[in-house]
Amino acid sequence: WGIKELVKKHSEFINYPISLYCEKTTEKEVSDDEDEAPAEEKPEGDAPKIEEIDEEAEKAKAEKKTKKIKEVTHEWDLVNKQKPIWTRKPEDITKEEYNAFYKSLSNDWEEHLAVKHFSVEGSLEFRSIVFVPKRAPFDMFESKKKRNNIKLYVRRVFIMDNCDELIPEWLNFVKGIVDSEDLPLNISRETLQQNKILKVIQKNLVKKCLELFAEIADNEEDYKKFYESFSKNLKLGIHEDTTNRPKIAELLRYHSTKSGEELTSLKDYVSRMKENQKDIYYITGESKKAVESSPFLEKLKKRGL
Repeated sequence: WGIKELVKKHSEFINYPISLYCEKTTEKEVSDDEDEAPAEEKPEGDAPKIEEIDEEAEKAKAEKKTKKIKEVTHEWDLVNKQKPIWTRKPEDITKEEYNAFYKSLSNDWEEHLAVKHFSVEGSLEFRSIVFVPKRAPFDMFESKKKRNNIKLYVRRVFIMDNCDELIPEWLNFVKGIVDSEDLPLNISRETLQQNKILKVIQKNLVKKCLELFAEIADNEEDYKKFYESFSKNLKLGIHEDTTNRPKIAELLRYHSTKSGEELTSLKDYVSRMKENQKDIYYITGESKKAVESSPFLEKLKKRGL
């Protein structure tokens, strides 16, 4: 079993078939003639004797005549049966297939919230599928937890599932795979840290993740679920990712005096501003309830802000 699991982990998706010569033990039911008594010889010349047959007794006798034995056979078992879903065109893949792949990848019992399936070609080439879960794991910000959930493959061969350089920490909730055509198969963790290809892959992954979040934002209900689960990650991204800060800021949501229980984006707030309003006022506190009773807010509400 150790060899089989090793092959499945690292070579499940490679193009050529890998078969393992396996021993299989099966139970087989065979007739048991040992218990049968030898037929009684009758003297010649005796008249035929008619006997009444007890059907129940005969049936029980017939059942006793079988026994189970273990049969050992050897056969070739194809180990890498699953084809790499990311090498196919997105339009050819059903929602059910994405769901099945996500669950096998993440061990999540729920379906994913959103998926992005893409390929990058040019100076380097790689394919990727990234998923956004429906809810955040309870241990997302624990220090002992691995920083990312992106599995790295090189030409369909699994390399590692904890490559810190593949995606920034604020995106540690995103799950998926990256399959590179350019990285060497025997690359070490130390070499990966200095690898320029990996830096380009990370840049593209972040870009595609932001595109995916923007697509989720088009659906109000889905984005509400997303924001409840991962708003802390977006705020961490604002601090850590200076390059993408303007795009991440567009994804943030706030309570305002006019939005009621719902959250609003800065863009929507600006669109509702009065013509003579030149400033935006904000207040921070431990909770929404704590800042709602602030005297500063009362003055602004009286002014219609």
